[in-house]
Amino acid sequence: MSLASSRTRLATFSALTALGAFASVGTATAATPQLNGGWAPFTRCPVDAPAMLAADGLDLSPQCVSSSSVSGSIKLGNTTVITGKTNLQMGVVQNADGTSSVVAPPAGSIIADSATVPGGLLGLMCPSDIPFITDICRQLSDAKLNKITATMESVGTPSDFDQIAGVLTDMPIVTLPVRIHLENPFLGSNCYIGTKANPIVLRPSNKTSPDFSVERYNADGSPNEEGDMSRLNILGSTQVDTTFAVPGASGCGLGLGLVNGAVNLKTGLPSAAGRNSLTLNNTQTYLTGLYAPGLVAPDAGKVLSRNWHSAVK
Repeated sequence: MSLASSRTRLATFSALTALGAFASVGTATAATPQLNGGWAPFTRCPVDAPAMLAADGLDLSPQCVSSSSVSGSIKLGNTTVITGKTNLQMGVVQNADGTSSVVAPPAGSIIADSATVPGGLLGLMCPSDIPFITDICRQLSDAKLNKITATMESVGTPSDFDQIAGVLTDMPIVTLPVRIHLENPFLGSNCYIGTKANPIVLRPSNKTSPDFSVERYNADGSPNEEGDMSRLNILGSTQVDTTFAVPGASGCGLGLGLVNGAVNLKTGLPSAAGRNSLTLNNTQTYLTGLYAPGLVAPDAGKVLSRNWHSAVK
């Protein structure tokens, strides 16, 4: 692997580590395959996406990225949510000029443990001097009715990759528009903080520098110091963003928006940039691709896909 190639991969690798932070609020987990050996972290890589398959190995090189963390936090206005395990996976197509594009898995890039909003609905909008809200508050002695879970959802394609920022600190690495789905029987099914038209826009940066190492393995994932596949391991970085603004809640209250005002008032939304924060602890990020993609040009994408499928247990 050339020095230039290594630097490019490391930059992209660290940039995508940041994206693990966006998974912090949680989303439902779907069944995924298990992969052998060096392929193990990449269970949802979109190797069969048209953009990945079309990568020739010369001008375009296909890669897979997986980033995970066991803990973190996100502060939106007056509310801080402690998060659990998170996992982000996606494909990356590297251009010859060092730029890259992201390819998301069919079901989305982010999977994470569900997070519970502290205080539940009581903490989110009670007490209130609005009669309708007061009636709801009286019924919240039932823990099941009080509980609120939050799910972060991507609402657009990642953009503005800065390859250099990926290996430095205190520089925005990538831009990701998201919204947060709040779920509770009284909130209905369409209660969101942020929307597709007016999302929360995250621009994380490295607070600490990660450690990294390189390993090689065979097409099917089995270890081999001279294998056709290479993997970068970028471990231990903390990533933060304190620059994003947060829009107000919408659609809360059985889809009619009857609870929007109460939620916004109690949580301090909308919240201007500088009042919100995102932290992801001890990220564990892996990037893999063909060690010498040019040797299988123009079929690098097809070879990567075939290798991934050969590693499925």
